[in-house]
Amino acid sequence: MSYVALYRKFRPNDFSDVKGQDHIVTALKNQITSNRIGHAYLFSGTRGTGKTTIAKIFAKAANCLNITENGPCNECEMCKAINNQTSLNVSEIDAASNNGVDNIRQIVDEVAYSPTEGKYKVYIIDEVHMLSGGAFNALLKTLEEPPSYVIFILATTEAHKIPVTILSRCQRYEFKRMKVETIVERVEELMEREGISADDKAVKYIAKCADGAMRDALSLLDQCISFHYGEKLTYENVLEVLGAVDIDIFVEMLTCIINGEVSRGIKVIESIILDGKDLNQFVVNFTWFLRNLMLVKTTDNTMDLVDVGEEKLLELRKVSVDVDIDVLMRYIHIFSELSNQLKYATQKRVLLEAAFIKLCKPQMEDSVEALLNRIDILEKKLESGVVVASGSQAQSAEGVSGAQSQVDSDGNNGGNSTQQGGPTPQDNLSPERRSELVKAMPEEIKELAKNWQMVINKTPIYIRESIKLATPYAAEDGTLILLFEDNFAYSSISREMHMTQIKNIIVSIINKEVNIRTQYSDKAEPVDNMVNIASLINADITYEN
Repeated sequence: MSYVALYRKFRPNDFSDVKGQDHIVTALKNQITSNRIGHAYLFSGTRGTGKTTIAKIFAKAANCLNITENGPCNECEMCKAINNQTSLNVSEIDAASNNGVDNIRQIVDEVAYSPTEGKYKVYIIDEVHMLSGGAFNALLKTLEEPPSYVIFILATTEAHKIPVTILSRCQRYEFKRMKVETIVERVEELMEREGISADDKAVKYIAKCADGAMRDALSLLDQCISFHYGEKLTYENVLEVLGAVDIDIFVEMLTCIINGEVSRGIKVIESIILDGKDLNQFVVNFTWFLRNLMLVKTTDNTMDLVDVGEEKLLELRKVSVDVDIDVLMRYIHIFSELSNQLKYATQKRVLLEAAFIKLCKPQMEDSVEALLNRIDILEKKLESGVVVASGSQAQSAEGVSGAQSQVDSDGNNGGNSTQQGGPTPQDNLSPERRSELVKAMPEEIKELAKNWQMVINKTPIYIRESIKLATPYAAEDGTLILLFEDNFAYSSISREMHMTQIKNIIVSIINKEVNIRTQYSDKAEPVDNMVNIASLINADITYEN
Protein backbone atom coordinates (compact mmCIF):
# COMPACT_ATOMS: atom_id res chain seq x y z
CA MET A 1 0.00 0.00 0.00
CA SER A 2 1.31 3.47 -0.84
CA TYR A 3 2.27 5.92 1.90
CA VAL A 4 -0.55 8.06 3.29
CA ALA A 5 0.28 11.61 4.33
CA LEU A 6 -0.05 12.37 8.03
CA TYR A 7 -2.87 14.89 7.60
CA ARG A 8 -4.92 12.23 5.74
CA LYS A 9 -3.94 9.33 7.97
CA PHE A 10 -4.96 11.11 11.17
CA ARG A 11 -8.02 12.99 9.91
CA PRO A 12 -10.62 13.01 12.77
CA ASN A 13 -13.45 10.49 12.48
CA ASP A 14 -15.68 11.88 15.23
CA PHE A 15 -16.20 15.10 17.16
CA SER A 16 -13.98 14.04 20.09
CA ASP A 17 -10.95 13.99 17.78
CA VAL A 18 -11.48 17.55 16.51
CA LYS A 19 -9.14 20.12 18.07
CA GLY A 20 -9.45 23.87 18.40
CA GLN A 21 -13.06 24.30 17.19
CA ASP A 22 -15.01 23.57 20.36
CA HIS A 23 -17.54 26.34 19.75
CA ILE A 24 -18.61 24.70 16.47
CA VAL A 25 -18.45 21.08 17.65
CA THR A 26 -20.68 21.80 20.66
CA ALA A 27 -23.34 23.51 18.53
CA LEU A 28 -23.45 20.72 15.94
CA LYS A 29 -23.56 17.96 18.59
CA ASN A 30 -26.48 19.69 20.31
CA GLN A 31 -28.38 19.96 17.02
CA ILE A 32 -27.97 16.22 16.39
CA THR A 33 -28.97 15.10 19.90
CA SER A 34 -31.99 17.46 19.97
CA ASN A 35 -32.98 16.60 16.37
CA ARG A 36 -32.79 20.28 15.35
CA ILE A 37 -30.66 19.82 12.23
CA GLY A 38 -30.78 22.75 9.83
CA HIS A 39 -31.05 22.54 6.06
CA ALA A 40 -28.05 24.78 5.12
CA TYR A 41 -24.73 25.55 6.78
CA LEU A 42 -21.83 27.80 5.83
CA PHE A 43 -18.41 26.85 7.18
CA SER A 44 -15.94 29.71 6.67
CA GLY A 45 -12.38 30.25 7.82
CA THR A 46 -8.73 29.98 6.81
CA ARG A 47 -7.28 26.88 5.20
CA GLY A 48 -6.52 23.77 7.21
CA THR A 49 -8.79 24.55 10.16
CA GLY A 50 -11.15 21.59 9.72
CA LYS A 51 -14.08 22.84 7.61
CA THR A 52 -14.36 19.82 5.29
CA THR A 53 -13.44 17.38 8.06
CA ILE A 54 -16.23 18.57 10.37
CA ALA A 55 -18.65 18.63 7.42
CA LYS A 56 -17.98 14.91 6.80
CA ILE A 57 -18.30 14.06 10.49
CA PHE A 58 -21.61 15.96 10.64
CA ALA A 59 -22.83 14.13 7.52
CA LYS A 60 -22.01 10.78 9.15
CA ALA A 61 -23.63 11.78 12.44
CA ALA A 62 -26.84 12.82 10.65
CA ASN A 63 -27.09 9.35 9.03
CA CYS A 64 -25.55 7.21 11.80
CA LEU A 65 -27.70 4.31 13.01
CA ASN A 66 -26.08 4.20 16.46
CA ILE A 67 -25.34 7.82 17.34
CA THR A 68 -23.01 8.38 20.33
CA GLU A 69 -22.15 11.41 22.48
CA ASN A 70 -19.13 12.01 20.23
CA GLY A 71 -21.17 11.89 17.03
CA PRO A 72 -20.98 8.98 14.56
CA CYS A 73 -20.18 5.49 15.81
CA ASN A 74 -18.04 4.64 12.73
CA GLU A 75 -19.16 1.01 13.04
CA CYS A 76 -22.62 0.88 11.48
CA GLU A 77 -23.17 0.26 7.77
CA MET A 78 -23.93 3.93 7.03
CA CYS A 79 -20.76 5.19 8.76
CA LYS A 80 -18.59 2.59 7.01
CA ALA A 81 -20.08 3.43 3.60
CA ILE A 82 -19.43 7.15 4.12
CA ASN A 83 -15.89 6.48 5.35
CA ASN A 84 -15.23 4.33 2.28
CA GLN A 85 -16.79 7.00 0.02
CA THR A 86 -19.31 4.49 -1.38
CA SER A 87 -22.43 6.06 0.09
CA LEU A 88 -24.84 7.82 -2.26
CA ASN A 89 -26.12 9.88 0.65
CA VAL A 90 -23.05 12.13 0.89
CA SER A 91 -21.80 14.02 -2.16
CA GLU A 92 -18.69 16.23 -2.04
CA ILE A 93 -18.37 18.78 -4.85
CA ASP A 94 -15.36 20.97 -5.60
CA ALA A 95 -16.81 24.29 -6.72
CA ALA A 96 -13.41 25.43 -8.03
CA SER A 97 -13.71 23.00 -10.96
CA ASN A 98 -17.49 22.52 -11.01
CA ASN A 99 -18.67 26.09 -10.88
CA GLY A 100 -21.09 26.30 -13.78
CA VAL A 101 -24.87 26.44 -13.94
CA ASP A 102 -25.09 22.89 -15.34
CA ASN A 103 -23.20 21.46 -12.36
CA ILE A 104 -25.63 23.04 -9.91
CA ARG A 105 -28.68 22.01 -11.99
CA GLN A 106 -27.50 18.43 -11.71
CA ILE A 107 -27.59 18.76 -7.92
CA VAL A 108 -31.04 20.35 -8.07
CA ASP A 109 -32.34 17.42 -10.13
CA GLU A 110 -30.89 14.88 -7.67
CA VAL A 111 -32.47 16.64 -4.69
CA ALA A 112 -35.92 15.63 -5.92
CA TYR A 113 -35.23 11.97 -5.05
CA SER A 114 -35.21 10.86 -1.42
CA PRO A 115 -32.33 8.72 -0.08
CA THR A 116 -32.62 4.96 -0.58
CA GLU A 117 -31.00 4.37 2.81
CA GLY A 118 -30.34 6.59 5.78
CA LYS A 119 -32.10 9.79 6.80
CA TYR A 120 -30.41 12.59 4.90
CA LYS A 121 -28.81 13.45 1.61
CA VAL A 122 -25.85 15.72 2.37
CA TYR A 123 -24.18 17.91 -0.25
CA ILE A 124 -20.78 19.33 0.75
CA ILE A 125 -19.75 22.11 -1.66
CA ASP A 126 -16.13 23.06 -1.08
CA GLU A 127 -14.75 26.49 -2.11
CA VAL A 128 -18.31 27.58 -2.78
CA HIS A 129 -17.22 31.18 -3.43
CA MET A 130 -15.87 29.99 -6.82
CA LEU A 131 -19.40 29.40 -8.17
CA SER A 132 -20.48 31.69 -10.98
CA GLY A 133 -23.33 34.16 -10.59
CA GLY A 134 -25.63 31.94 -12.62
CA ALA A 135 -24.73 28.91 -10.51
CA PHE A 136 -25.58 30.78 -7.31
CA ASN A 137 -28.94 31.76 -8.80
CA ALA A 138 -29.61 28.14 -9.76
CA LEU A 139 -28.83 27.04 -6.21
CA LEU A 140 -30.81 29.78 -4.49
CA LYS A 141 -34.35 28.40 -4.79
CA THR A 142 -33.38 24.89 -3.70
CA LEU A 143 -31.30 26.31 -0.83
CA GLU A 144 -34.28 28.37 0.31
CA GLU A 145 -36.86 25.55 0.33
CA PRO A 146 -35.10 22.18 0.17
CA PRO A 147 -36.84 18.86 0.92
CA SER A 148 -36.73 17.82 4.58
CA TYR A 149 -34.18 15.10 3.85
CA VAL A 150 -31.52 17.38 2.28
CA ILE A 151 -28.64 19.19 4.04
CA PHE A 152 -26.32 21.62 2.26
CA ILE A 153 -22.91 22.34 3.79
CA LEU A 154 -21.04 25.13 2.02
CA ALA A 155 -17.33 25.54 2.83
CA THR A 156 -15.22 28.56 1.87
CA THR A 157 -12.11 30.53 2.74
CA GLU A 158 -13.59 33.76 1.33
CA ALA A 159 -17.09 34.23 2.68
CA HIS A 160 -17.19 37.88 1.55
CA LYS A 161 -17.46 36.68 -2.07
CA ILE A 162 -20.71 34.82 -1.47
CA PRO A 163 -23.97 36.68 -2.33
CA VAL A 164 -25.94 37.89 0.67
CA THR A 165 -29.00 36.04 -0.64
CA ILE A 166 -27.09 32.79 -0.06
CA LEU A 167 -25.61 33.90 3.27
CA SER A 168 -29.00 34.80 4.70
CA ARG A 169 -30.29 31.24 4.15
CA CYS A 170 -27.43 29.50 5.98
CA GLN A 171 -26.35 28.93 9.54
CA ARG A 172 -22.87 30.44 9.51
CA TYR A 173 -19.97 29.02 11.53
CA GLU A 174 -16.62 30.80 11.56
CA PHE A 175 -13.62 28.49 12.02
CA LYS A 176 -10.82 29.99 14.12
CA ARG A 177 -7.11 29.72 13.58
CA MET A 178 -5.75 27.19 16.03
CA LYS A 179 -3.47 28.26 18.87
CA VAL A 180 0.16 27.18 18.81
CA GLU A 181 -0.39 25.19 22.01
CA THR A 182 -3.30 23.27 20.44
CA ILE A 183 -1.24 22.36 17.39
CA VAL A 184 1.75 21.35 19.52
CA GLU A 185 -0.44 19.07 21.64
CA ARG A 186 -1.92 17.35 18.57
CA VAL A 187 1.43 16.99 16.78
CA GLU A 188 3.09 15.48 19.86
CA GLU A 189 0.20 13.02 20.20
CA LEU A 190 0.51 11.88 16.58
CA MET A 191 4.31 11.66 16.76
CA GLU A 192 4.02 9.37 19.76
CA ARG A 193 1.64 7.13 17.82
CA GLU A 194 4.09 7.11 14.89
CA GLY A 195 7.10 6.45 17.14
CA ILE A 196 8.91 9.63 16.12
CA SER A 197 11.16 11.57 18.50
CA ALA A 198 11.59 15.35 18.35
CA ASP A 199 12.74 18.29 20.46
CA ASP A 200 10.02 20.38 22.06
CA LYS A 201 11.53 23.44 20.44
CA ALA A 202 11.35 21.83 16.99
CA VAL A 203 7.68 20.90 17.40
CA LYS A 204 6.82 24.36 18.65
CA TYR A 205 8.53 25.98 15.67
CA ILE A 206 6.61 23.75 13.24
CA ALA A 207 3.36 24.70 14.99
CA LYS A 208 4.27 28.38 14.76
CA CYS A 209 5.06 28.12 11.03
CA ALA A 210 1.66 26.47 10.43
CA ASP A 211 0.00 29.84 11.12
CA GLY A 212 -3.04 28.35 12.85
CA ALA A 213 -3.67 25.55 10.32
CA MET A 214 -3.47 21.98 11.63
CA ARG A 215 -3.19 20.53 8.13
CA ASP A 216 -0.21 22.78 7.37
CA ALA A 217 1.47 21.69 10.61
CA LEU A 218 1.15 17.99 9.71
CA SER A 219 2.39 18.64 6.17
CA LEU A 220 5.46 20.49 7.52
CA LEU A 221 6.05 17.70 10.02
CA ASP A 222 5.84 15.14 7.20
CA GLN A 223 8.41 17.12 5.22
CA CYS A 224 10.85 17.35 8.14
CA ILE A 225 10.52 13.65 9.01
CA SER A 226 11.20 12.64 5.39
CA PHE A 227 14.37 14.74 5.21
CA HIS A 228 15.75 13.42 8.52
CA TYR A 229 14.22 9.94 8.45
CA GLY A 230 15.37 7.72 11.30
CA GLU A 231 16.87 10.64 13.25
CA LYS A 232 15.60 12.65 16.17
CA LEU A 233 14.02 15.81 14.85
CA THR A 234 15.95 18.79 16.23
CA TYR A 235 15.36 22.53 16.04
CA GLU A 236 18.33 22.94 13.70
CA ASN A 237 16.94 20.20 11.42
CA VAL A 238 13.61 22.00 11.17
CA LEU A 239 15.28 25.32 10.35
CA GLU A 240 17.30 23.59 7.65
CA VAL A 241 14.31 21.89 6.02
CA LEU A 242 11.89 24.80 6.20
CA GLY A 243 14.45 27.35 5.00
CA ALA A 244 13.94 29.39 8.16
CA VAL A 245 16.36 31.84 9.77
CA ASP A 246 17.57 31.61 13.35
CA ILE A 247 17.11 34.52 15.77
CA ASP A 248 20.86 35.22 15.75
CA ILE A 249 20.57 36.40 12.14
CA PHE A 250 17.72 38.72 13.13
CA VAL A 251 19.81 40.19 15.95
CA GLU A 252 22.70 40.79 13.56
CA MET A 253 20.35 42.37 11.03
CA LEU A 254 18.86 44.69 13.63
CA THR A 255 22.31 45.67 14.89
CA CYS A 256 23.28 46.68 11.35
CA ILE A 257 20.14 48.81 11.09
CA ILE A 258 20.66 50.54 14.45
CA ASN A 259 24.32 51.29 13.68
CA GLY A 260 23.62 52.25 10.07
CA GLU A 261 26.01 49.58 8.76
CA VAL A 262 24.66 49.24 5.23
CA SER A 263 27.52 47.18 3.77
CA ARG A 264 27.44 44.64 6.57
CA GLY A 265 23.65 44.33 6.35
CA ILE A 266 23.72 43.75 2.59
CA LYS A 267 26.22 40.94 3.17
CA VAL A 268 23.83 39.37 5.71
CA ILE A 269 21.03 39.48 3.13
CA GLU A 270 23.34 37.91 0.54
CA SER A 271 24.23 35.07 2.91
CA ILE A 272 20.52 34.43 3.51
CA ILE A 273 19.91 34.21 -0.24
CA LEU A 274 22.92 31.94 -0.83
CA ASP A 275 21.63 29.60 1.89
CA GLY A 276 18.44 29.20 -0.14
CA LYS A 277 16.15 30.87 2.39
CA ASP A 278 12.79 32.16 1.23
CA LEU A 279 12.80 35.98 1.32
CA ASN A 280 9.05 36.20 1.87
CA GLN A 281 9.34 34.01 4.94
CA PHE A 282 12.42 35.92 6.12
CA VAL A 283 10.54 39.24 6.02
CA VAL A 284 7.55 37.73 7.84
CA ASN A 285 9.78 36.22 10.53
CA PHE A 286 11.83 39.39 10.94
CA THR A 287 8.62 41.40 11.37
CA TRP A 288 7.56 38.89 14.04
CA PHE A 289 10.97 39.31 15.68
CA LEU A 290 10.43 43.09 15.81
CA ARG A 291 6.98 42.48 17.26
CA ASN A 292 8.55 40.38 20.02
CA LEU A 293 11.02 43.19 20.75
CA MET A 294 8.14 45.64 20.99
CA LEU A 295 6.34 43.43 23.54
CA VAL A 296 9.52 42.87 25.54
CA LYS A 297 10.03 46.64 25.70
CA THR A 298 6.45 47.54 26.68
CA THR A 299 5.27 44.67 28.92
CA ASP A 300 6.62 42.97 32.02
CA ASN A 301 5.32 39.39 31.73
CA THR A 302 6.33 38.50 28.17
CA MET A 303 7.18 34.81 28.42
CA ASP A 304 3.73 33.75 27.21
CA LEU A 305 3.52 36.48 24.56
CA VAL A 306 6.79 36.32 22.65
CA ASP A 307 6.80 32.54 22.24
CA VAL A 308 10.57 32.01 22.73
CA GLY A 309 12.72 30.20 25.26
CA GLU A 310 14.24 31.83 28.34
CA GLU A 311 17.68 32.07 26.73
CA LYS A 312 16.33 33.84 23.65
CA LEU A 313 14.10 36.03 25.83
CA LEU A 314 17.16 37.31 27.69
CA GLU A 315 18.79 38.04 24.35
CA LEU A 316 15.69 39.94 23.22
CA ARG A 317 15.74 42.02 26.41
CA LYS A 318 19.37 42.87 25.82
CA VAL A 319 18.73 43.93 22.22
CA SER A 320 15.59 45.92 23.09
CA VAL A 321 17.63 48.32 25.24
CA ASP A 322 19.35 49.69 22.14
CA VAL A 323 16.20 50.67 20.24
CA ASP A 324 13.42 53.13 21.06
CA ILE A 325 9.77 52.00 20.87
CA ASP A 326 8.93 54.70 18.29
CA VAL A 327 11.81 53.53 16.13
CA LEU A 328 10.60 49.92 16.44
CA MET A 329 7.17 50.97 15.22
CA ARG A 330 8.81 52.52 12.15
CA TYR A 331 10.72 49.30 11.43
CA ILE A 332 7.55 47.21 11.75
CA HIS A 333 5.61 49.57 9.48
CA ILE A 334 8.23 49.41 6.72
CA PHE A 335 8.60 45.62 6.85
CA SER A 336 4.83 45.10 6.91
CA GLU A 337 4.55 47.09 3.68
CA LEU A 338 7.49 45.13 2.25
CA SER A 339 5.75 41.83 3.02
CA ASN A 340 2.78 42.86 0.88
CA GLN A 341 5.04 44.05 -1.97
CA LEU A 342 7.10 40.83 -2.08
CA LYS A 343 4.07 38.65 -2.81
CA TYR A 344 3.93 39.76 -6.45
CA ALA A 345 7.48 41.08 -6.97
CA THR A 346 9.95 39.54 -9.41
CA GLN A 347 12.98 41.29 -7.88
CA LYS A 348 12.48 40.39 -4.24
CA ARG A 349 16.12 40.93 -3.31
CA VAL A 350 16.13 44.49 -4.64
CA LEU A 351 13.03 45.40 -2.65
CA LEU A 352 14.47 43.88 0.53
CA GLU A 353 17.77 45.73 0.13
CA ALA A 354 15.96 49.00 -0.59
CA ALA A 355 13.84 48.60 2.56
CA PHE A 356 16.95 47.78 4.60
CA ILE A 357 18.74 50.93 3.39
CA LYS A 358 15.63 52.98 4.20
CA LEU A 359 15.75 51.65 7.75
CA CYS A 360 19.45 52.50 8.07
CA LYS A 361 18.97 56.05 6.77
CA PRO A 362 15.85 57.67 8.32
CA GLN A 363 16.80 60.99 6.67
CA MET A 364 15.43 59.49 3.44
CA GLU A 365 11.90 59.88 4.86
CA ASP A 366 9.94 62.83 6.16
CA SER A 367 7.49 60.90 8.35
CA VAL A 368 7.11 61.46 12.09
CA GLU A 369 8.53 57.99 12.81
CA ALA A 370 11.60 58.74 10.70
CA LEU A 371 12.14 62.05 12.50
CA LEU A 372 11.94 60.29 15.87
CA ASN A 373 14.45 57.76 14.57
CA ARG A 374 16.86 60.57 13.60
CA ILE A 375 16.46 62.23 17.01
CA ASP A 376 17.14 58.90 18.71
CA ILE A 377 20.35 58.46 16.67
CA LEU A 378 21.53 61.98 17.54
CA GLU A 379 20.88 61.48 21.24
CA LYS A 380 22.89 58.27 21.25
CA LYS A 381 25.75 60.09 19.55
CA LEU A 382 25.56 62.80 22.21
CA GLU A 383 25.68 60.26 25.01
CA SER A 384 28.74 58.52 23.57
CA GLY A 385 30.51 61.70 22.37
CA VAL A 386 30.66 62.55 18.68
CA VAL A 387 33.97 63.08 16.89
CA VAL A 388 33.63 66.11 14.63
CA ALA A 389 36.20 67.14 12.05
CA SER A 390 37.22 70.81 12.21
CA GLY A 391 39.82 71.67 9.61
CA SER A 392 42.69 69.26 10.09
CA GLN A 393 41.80 68.49 13.69
CA ALA A 394 39.11 66.39 15.33
CA GLN A 395 37.55 67.23 18.62
CA SER A 396 35.09 65.45 20.87
CA ALA A 397 31.76 67.14 21.32
CA GLU A 398 29.82 66.20 24.42
CA GLY A 399 27.04 68.78 24.06
CA VAL A 400 24.45 69.60 21.52
CA SER A 401 26.96 71.65 19.51
CA GLY A 402 28.64 68.36 18.66
CA ALA A 403 25.33 66.95 17.49
CA GLN A 404 24.72 70.08 15.43
CA SER A 405 28.14 69.76 13.80
CA GLN A 406 27.35 66.16 13.03
CA VAL A 407 24.01 67.15 11.49
CA ASP A 408 25.73 69.75 9.32
CA SER A 409 28.40 67.27 8.25
CA ASP A 410 25.63 64.91 7.13
CA GLY A 411 24.34 67.57 4.78
CA ASN A 412 21.49 68.97 6.87
CA ASN A 413 22.43 72.65 6.61
CA GLY A 414 20.31 75.42 7.99
CA GLY A 415 21.46 75.72 11.65
CA ASN A 416 23.10 78.80 13.09
CA SER A 417 26.87 78.76 13.22
CA THR A 418 28.74 79.72 16.39
CA GLN A 419 32.02 81.50 16.84
CA GLN A 420 35.07 79.29 16.81
CA GLY A 421 36.80 78.72 20.07
CA GLY A 422 34.08 80.17 22.29
CA PRO A 423 31.33 78.39 24.17
CA THR A 424 27.99 78.02 22.45
CA PRO A 425 24.62 78.62 24.09
CA GLN A 426 23.87 74.94 23.69
CA ASP A 427 26.91 73.73 25.64
CA ASN A 428 26.21 72.06 28.99
CA LEU A 429 27.05 74.35 31.89
CA SER A 430 29.66 73.23 34.37
CA PRO A 431 28.55 72.71 38.00
CA GLU A 432 30.65 75.74 39.06
CA ARG A 433 29.05 77.98 36.43
CA ARG A 434 25.55 76.78 37.30
CA SER A 435 26.09 77.42 41.00
CA GLU A 436 26.90 81.07 40.21
CA LEU A 437 23.58 81.64 38.41
CA VAL A 438 20.70 83.41 40.13
CA LYS A 439 17.12 82.32 39.62
CA ALA A 440 15.26 84.64 37.31
CA MET A 441 12.49 86.77 38.85
CA PRO A 442 8.98 86.74 37.33
CA GLU A 443 9.58 90.21 35.91
CA GLU A 444 12.83 89.08 34.36
CA ILE A 445 11.14 86.19 32.65
CA LYS A 446 9.04 88.73 30.80
CA GLU A 447 12.29 90.01 29.33
CA LEU A 448 12.26 86.86 27.27
CA ALA A 449 9.36 88.40 25.37
CA LYS A 450 11.75 90.72 23.58
CA ASN A 451 14.23 87.93 22.92
CA TRP A 452 12.03 84.87 22.32
CA GLN A 453 12.82 84.80 18.62
CA MET A 454 16.51 84.77 19.55
CA VAL A 455 15.86 81.70 21.70
CA ILE A 456 14.22 80.01 18.73
CA ASN A 457 17.05 80.98 16.37
CA LYS A 458 19.71 79.58 18.69
CA THR A 459 18.06 76.18 19.11
CA PRO A 460 19.52 73.28 17.09
CA ILE A 461 17.86 72.65 13.76
CA TYR A 462 16.40 69.33 14.78
CA ILE A 463 14.22 70.88 17.52
CA ARG A 464 13.70 74.35 16.06
CA GLU A 465 10.48 73.43 14.21
CA SER A 466 9.02 72.02 17.40
CA ILE A 467 9.96 75.00 19.62
CA LYS A 468 8.35 77.32 17.06
CA LEU A 469 5.00 75.71 17.90
CA ALA A 470 5.29 76.61 21.60
CA THR A 471 3.43 79.52 23.17
CA PRO A 472 5.46 80.84 26.15
CA TYR A 473 3.61 81.71 29.36
CA ALA A 474 4.97 83.23 32.56
CA ALA A 475 3.50 81.67 35.72
CA GLU A 476 3.17 83.57 38.98
CA ASP A 477 5.86 81.44 40.63
CA GLY A 478 8.41 82.49 38.03
CA THR A 479 8.20 79.35 35.92
CA LEU A 480 8.34 79.62 32.14
CA ILE A 481 5.66 77.35 30.68
CA LEU A 482 5.77 76.30 27.05
CA LEU A 483 2.24 75.44 25.93
CA PHE A 484 1.85 73.17 22.90
CA GLU A 485 -1.18 72.38 20.77
CA ASP A 486 0.84 69.85 18.74
CA ASN A 487 1.38 66.56 20.57
CA PHE A 488 4.49 65.57 18.62
CA ALA A 489 6.19 68.92 19.27
CA TYR A 490 5.24 68.63 22.95
CA SER A 491 6.75 65.12 23.20
CA SER A 492 9.91 66.19 21.42
CA ILE A 493 10.64 69.30 23.50
CA SER A 494 9.70 67.51 26.76
CA ARG A 495 12.73 65.25 26.49
CA GLU A 496 15.19 65.96 29.27
CA MET A 497 18.05 66.63 26.89
CA HIS A 498 16.06 69.16 24.86
CA MET A 499 14.84 70.95 27.98
CA THR A 500 18.44 71.30 29.16
CA GLN A 501 19.45 72.77 25.82
CA ILE A 502 16.69 75.40 25.96
CA LYS A 503 17.60 76.34 29.54
CA ASN A 504 21.23 76.84 28.54
CA ILE A 505 20.23 79.00 25.57
CA ILE A 506 18.14 81.21 27.87
CA VAL A 507 21.08 81.48 30.29
CA SER A 508 23.29 82.73 27.45
CA ILE A 509 20.71 85.44 26.71
CA ILE A 510 19.60 86.77 30.14
CA ASN A 511 22.40 85.29 32.30
CA LYS A 512 19.81 83.93 34.72
CA GLU A 513 18.57 80.41 35.35
CA VAL A 514 14.91 79.81 34.48
CA ASN A 515 12.62 76.99 35.52
CA ILE A 516 10.86 75.62 32.44
CA ARG A 517 7.87 73.30 32.19
CA THR A 518 6.09 71.99 29.10
CA GLN A 519 2.33 71.59 28.88
CA TYR A 520 0.02 70.12 26.24
CA SER A 521 -3.49 71.32 25.40
CA ASP A 522 -5.36 70.38 22.23
CA LYS A 523 -7.95 73.12 22.80
CA ALA A 524 -5.55 76.09 22.71
CA GLU A 525 -7.29 77.61 25.73
CA PRO A 526 -5.60 80.29 27.90
CA VAL A 527 -3.76 78.96 30.92
CA ASP A 528 -4.99 80.20 34.30
CA ASN A 529 -2.70 82.54 36.26
CA MET A 530 -0.26 82.81 33.39
CA VAL A 531 0.78 85.64 31.12
CA ASN A 532 1.41 85.04 27.42
CA ILE A 533 4.85 86.64 27.19
CA ALA A 534 4.87 86.29 23.43
CA SER A 535 2.08 88.88 23.30
CA LEU A 536 4.26 91.32 25.23
CA ILE A 537 6.96 91.60 22.62
CA ASN A 538 6.03 95.15 21.67
CA ALA A 539 4.83 96.24 25.10
CA ASP A 540 6.78 98.58 27.40
CA ILE A 541 8.21 96.77 30.40
CA THR A 542 9.24 98.78 33.49
CA TYR A 543 11.54 97.64 36.27
CA GLU A 544 11.84 98.87 39.86
CA ASN A 545 15.28 99.85 41.08
